Amino acid sequence: MVARTYTVAFEGIQARLVEVQCAITAGLPAFAVVGLPDKAVSEARERVRSALTTMSVALPSKRITINLSPADLPKEGPHFDLPIALALLAALDIIPPDTAEQTVSLGELSLDGTLVPVPGALPAAMTAADDDRQLLCPRSCGAEAAWVGAAHVLGAGTLGDAVRHFTGQAPIPPARRGEVDAKPFGKDLSDVKGQERAKRALEIAAAGRHHLMLVGTPGSGKSMLAARLPSLLPPLTPAEALETSMVHSLCGLLTDGGISRVRPFRDPHHTASQVAIIGGGRRAQPGEVSLAHNGVLFLDELPEFSRQVLETLRQPVETAEVMIARANAHVRYPCRFMLIAAANPCRCGYLHDPARACARVPVCGEDYLGRISGPLMDRFDLRIEVPPVHFTDLEQVRGGESSADVAARVAAARDRQTARFADRPGLRQNADADGDLLSEIASPDAEGRALLQRMAERVGLSARGYHRVLRVSRTIADLEASDNVRRHHVAEALSYRLTTREPA
Repeated sequence: MVARTYTVAFEGIQARLVEVQCAITAGLPAFAVVGLPDKAVSEARERVRSALTTMSVALPSKRITINLSPADLPKEGPHFDLPIALALLAALDIIPPDTAEQTVSLGELSLDGTLVPVPGALPAAMTAADDDRQLLCPRSCGAEAAWVGAAHVLGAGTLGDAVRHFTGQAPIPPARRGEVDAKPFGKDLSDVKGQERAKRALEIAAAGRHHLMLVGTPGSGKSMLAARLPSLLPPLTPAEALETSMVHSLCGLLTDGGISRVRPFRDPHHTASQVAIIGGGRRAQPGEVSLAHNGVLFLDELPEFSRQVLETLRQPVETAEVMIARANAHVRYPCRFMLIAAANPCRCGYLHDPARACARVPVCGEDYLGRISGPLMDRFDLRIEVPPVHFTDLEQVRGGESSADVAARVAAARDRQTARFADRPGLRQNADADGDLLSEIASPDAEGRALLQRMAERVGLSARGYHRVLRVSRTIADLEASDNVRRHHVAEALSYRLTTREPA
């Protein structure tokens, strides 16, 4: 007889169903795992053997074969321990085979039979629900998996708990979902003194999910401004929270099974590698662009990132997804993020201050920002010069509007966009619009069109740059609750694009 149970193998955020088959046949005693397992899966034999020994279950002196089907799909990770153990227990008639066959399970076994938490419980629960099966996982993963309401989730503390549940001795109660983290972001925009123009650009970027670049002298507040952007963004919708949590679940970043409604804010150091930013590695794990899905990716000291890393950002910024292609894996991850970048105007940082600038002015500035290619620079919807803050501004008691005040306007603008794109799947904010749709929703009045055409010819705007000005104009109009894009909306959008060098 062949006993069966199920588990999953991960391909990006997708969890593919894997059938775990166990056959006990006559022959020399052996315990073999086949079906393209990696080292961690092959080592499951010893962990399972030890866990069963602690339960006083002796393996028969026969040949035990575990097959992981489909056999051509790579199997990676220690989460195969629990399903292998369940299939073996079903083959030994210790647990009912039909119950094991209706179960999708994942979990790592300690030598004493304790179940150790593993990443990926949330996408595994999605797959179990789609296949109309229950999910068995470590107890600490149950709160995370329970967010998939369509799945029946059981969280066990040990392998013995699972056996007692399947035999009816001590049923495991269904897992309860974790808490929703909706606490407000701690950093407030009112902490920033001065920089009114940069604050306005931050508001526009938040309202339309536009990419923003801040260029200014050291200490002018670029990083401080960027760190307060999440406080302007509306909470994640339930669908967005689930999307983001699927990625974070794969990386084991969900705490106590809770799902956050706060948009992610990722700020990798400029020494980060291409794999760390885009994703990849031996198991094709998601990178920072995917961990920032539905949130913000902040790249401080942008020119200091390697040229190779910067160029790999060009496609994900446009497509909102990234394909990790390796010899043994082709994995697609979502990465709909806001790109916020900060840079000094030159290496010394004081390009526009004659008293402090180095002797290579202005060549040093051209060389430094020249590390950012024209195609990448063209993808920033707004580009702002952040001047030094005068000491008189620092003496103000407060820095102006609070994050709550600005966030209210951002939320109202986003509500208008949600209604606008309600019947267009895949479109959420103005930054997603393109082509004919952009001409339909962001066509300026006659004066605005004349201004845009005149400036486009004068500075040589690319087609992409032209469309991005229209998108920003539409967002500015939304912030004013205006149905039409007018000349002053276009003028403001142009002012945010022409403050730094325009790519040739």
